Amino acid sequence: MGEHEELGGDVFAADCRARVAFEVLANRWDSVVVFVLGENGPMRPRALLDRIGGIGPKVLNDALRRLEYNGPVERRRYSEAPPRVDYALTEAGLALLVPIRAMGTWAARYADAVLASQDRVAARRALPVD
Repeated sequence: MGEHEELGGDVFAADCRARVAFEVLANRWDSVVVFVLGENGPMRPRALLDRIGGIGPKVLNDALRRLEYNGPVERRRYSEAPPRVDYALTEAGLALLVPIRAMGTWAARYADAVLASQDRVAARRALPVD
């Protein structure tokens, strides 16, 4: 079976299963949440907020719900007084750490080039057109 058949269609076409992976992490915070849970293990929402920084409670809650819905994260509720909830990676979430770390390596190498390109294009667009 070739790579295209394994992915369920033409690579990155509308019917390609590889698109699922991109959709799972399409939101800017989802990969950050997965990475932090992978580095720290199960965490309560408040601890995630403190560890991530720069993310609001509603945005984190939305990311956790999306990740739980898509499968990389599981919500674990404990029958305690007061009730306690934490979030942990599933097997699928743990498997995402490999490509997330690869993207981090890519970003460390190319982030300056990306930012420079953005600055060049933004400056060019700001010039008056004759």
